[in-house]
Amino acid sequence: MKFGYFDDKALEYVITTPRTPLPWINYLGCNDFFSIVSNTCGGYSFYKDAKMLRITRYRYNSMPLDSNGKYYYIQDGDVTWNPGWQPTQTPLDFYECRHGIGYSRFTAKKNGLKADLLNFVPLHDTCELNRLTLTNESEAPKSFKVFSYVEFCLWNALDDMTNFQRNLSTGEVEIDGATIYHKTEYRERRNHYAFFSVNAKPDGFDTSRDAFIGTYSPASDPDAIRNGGCTGSVASGWYPVAAHELHVILTPGESKTFLFVLGYAENPKDRKWEAPNVINKAPARRLLAKYQTTEGADAAFAELKAYWENLLEGYHVESRDEKVNRMVNIWNQYQCMVTFNMSRSASYYESGIGRGMGFRDSCQDLFGFVHLIPEKARQRIIDIASTQFEDGSAYHQYQPLTRRGNADIGSGFNDDPLWLIAGTAAYIRETGDFSILDESVPFDNDEATCVPLFEHLTRSFEYTVTHKGPHGLPQIGRADWNDCLNLNCFSDTPGESFQTTGPSEGPIAESVFIGGMFVRYGKDYAKLCAHRGLLDKAKAAMTEVQKMEQTVLNAGWDGEWFLRAYDANGQKVGSHECEEGKIFIEPQGFCVLAGIGVKEGKAEKALSSVEKHLDTKYGIRILAPSYSHYYLNLGEISSYPPGYKENGGIFCHNNPWVSIAETVLGHGTRAFDIYKKTCPAYIEDISEIHCTEPYVYSQMVAGSDAKYFGQGKNSWLTGTAAWTFVNISQHILGICPDYDGLRIDPCVPKDFGSYTVSRRFRGAMYRIHISNPDHVEKGIRKLTVNGKEVSGNLIPITEGVTKYEVDAVM
Repeated sequence: MKFGYFDDKALEYVITTPRTPLPWINYLGCNDFFSIVSNTCGGYSFYKDAKMLRITRYRYNSMPLDSNGKYYYIQDGDVTWNPGWQPTQTPLDFYECRHGIGYSRFTAKKNGLKADLLNFVPLHDTCELNRLTLTNESEAPKSFKVFSYVEFCLWNALDDMTNFQRNLSTGEVEIDGATIYHKTEYRERRNHYAFFSVNAKPDGFDTSRDAFIGTYSPASDPDAIRNGGCTGSVASGWYPVAAHELHVILTPGESKTFLFVLGYAENPKDRKWEAPNVINKAPARRLLAKYQTTEGADAAFAELKAYWENLLEGYHVESRDEKVNRMVNIWNQYQCMVTFNMSRSASYYESGIGRGMGFRDSCQDLFGFVHLIPEKARQRIIDIASTQFEDGSAYHQYQPLTRRGNADIGSGFNDDPLWLIAGTAAYIRETGDFSILDESVPFDNDEATCVPLFEHLTRSFEYTVTHKGPHGLPQIGRADWNDCLNLNCFSDTPGESFQTTGPSEGPIAESVFIGGMFVRYGKDYAKLCAHRGLLDKAKAAMTEVQKMEQTVLNAGWDGEWFLRAYDANGQKVGSHECEEGKIFIEPQGFCVLAGIGVKEGKAEKALSSVEKHLDTKYGIRILAPSYSHYYLNLGEISSYPPGYKENGGIFCHNNPWVSIAETVLGHGTRAFDIYKKTCPAYIEDISEIHCTEPYVYSQMVAGSDAKYFGQGKNSWLTGTAAWTFVNISQHILGICPDYDGLRIDPCVPKDFGSYTVSRRFRGAMYRIHISNPDHVEKGIRKLTVNGKEVSGNLIPITEGVTKYEVDAVM
């Protein structure tokens, strides 16, 4: 069942009913100001940091779902309705939400009145612009009222929802014409404020939630609207909001447009404080002056659209499969850009309060956006590396506003160091910019400890070398990629808090998955050493890589698949010897994509075992069989019910690992089949089962052991976006950046047909046509570049050439 459709020409997903299975959201903002908006106008806004600088309030887990946002109430006679349906939920004569790239548009009709609401964040301003156009489509004049409404958050989102004894005495606003200023806590010299304004003289206003909504009234039936209009309330303490009342008269066929601006401003850093609660309105007034006319709004919107269209031209495929085209060209890359901005911090599943930016997460996310914004990818690598410790380990998370490590979470996730090598290598392969390795980067953000970035990579590599367990495999620490696999957790008493380090004596838990990572990214580290002329170091690194590869083949092999790990007692995890959790997806995918076991035939066996034991119609499960009860030696992984999350759920994030692994073995049909099972465009028809947005990836899908098999969870902010884009763009379609140029190495189904990829790479534009006359699944037998045949499958870079016409024959 569908709840909308793709409009590929407009780069939009069109939602045709507000009653979607879950709220379906979009992200607005490219730089510092961000908003989340749902298909019913729910959501929230913040500046840079969703925890520390939250501008509007949102209530998670509320009923009805998605019940706070930026609302426009239209009171037409005795009927009050909203363009986005919520919160009044008045039945509409027509409803449509178009989620586009960086904007959302709502169109609704009721009793001959049409409302068109466009929401977007301008590229260069710290605000969200809402353009509301009202049209009288009836044959008689219409006189009605429009009420705007936003509820301000008291800045720190966590404190806002917990510290009521203080916060219910701090609300403070100021009204200046059509602009309502939210200056709560300003007298603390926080130097910032928010504002909500309209480009018309209001017929009324409210700034107190109790006055506008009512102490005991629902948002669907505000007191002010029911009682005839706003009260002119000025919030003091209690709950600050911003509401405008506008009286509108339209003749038949007439339209009128209002521009509403929700903004954020700061005083100049050198400003002298005349009084602690007097705000400097100049920054807000300068911003608002740009959006007093529709021409100003239209120009900003055109600039935003042009920005995204140019950005998405960085990788564009033309194939006969329209679903591949729309995901690769539009939605997959767009989601990668959102994960660049948000990491795992702010969505409808991540509250923006706890996690901040992840070390591992941000390194992986970089894979999906480095070709779009390489200069920002460069800075992101430096920010990430700055949270690393001198021994090579790292803070697992850092706050986006301060860029300092999150001490509450700390370190100990032993896969983290290797992801820094992975992200840096991906950046250099894309850009050819080896100079990043010479950038001076501190440890733990202490400028006294600055060393070249290359030294950070060396510490990452050496951390794994010096942290091995009894079998010679890498120690898992608190966890590896699977945060819930806590094999060093132990307790004498059931129910006690878990410890996160191994016993002081005896074996230490080990990870086969990190072993696969070390082989894969250790090779990159060795190449970087060689490029710097450190040939002895490169040779020593490859010796360690080869040693680890043999260790994985020996101690990490279970007979038909790779083991997952050894727990703190030296017991196997992910083995046929286990009662439950016999096979895990992570080592099968990552060990094979690293090349482990290919020539020995073990890779084929491992992937066959995945298909036999883990595959389902909705994707590959993370493990099987699911754990039916709690296992103290495994930690959180067995705390979930069977089929959910890490306990047998379908983690969309690591399905691409198996698909890439299949391309290593030349299995194009199988690789593409895995790709399709979790790809939103291919499962749009089962949206009533999948539930999450049909245009972006979810973190996980409930597995076959779950009651709601196939139901998606945790959409948008997931490493699935980056890894899937790497999978489809580099390993299936086969346009892969390498240190010395672009490598053409497709692996597709036999009947996929010819296709063309346009790819921006190192200042040049490549147009690559790939044909497959013999219907093979992998390999290039002829490569022609600008009319000249070249040997192999690498397009060499020619200095001064900015256009490449490439013909590749499989």
